[in-house]
Amino acid sequence: MTSRRKLKKNVQGVFDSLVSEFLYVAANTTKADNESLKALIDKILKANNEYITRISHTEPGNVKGFYKKLHTDIKKDVNDIVDEFKKLA
Repeated sequence: MTSRRKLKKNVQGVFDSLVSEFLYVAANTTKADNESLKALIDKILKANNEYITRISHTEPGNVKGFYKKLHTDIKKDVNDIVDEFKKLA
């Protein structure tokens, strides 16, 4: 099992990649609505903070279940964010 520190860095890396990708696309296209893009980036940053906080406070007694749920929640949120971005671009 990886340490919390490595897990936090991986989660941070995923959300940082999303933000940088969205900013790149927004800078190179004129189709994207700036206000909608800002709202989406805010959503990414809030999700990042939420997951970092959740990792810091692991549920005692059900560690394996906690990390499974965390993994599925992150995957779901990332897919939702990407789908919203596809609608904008």
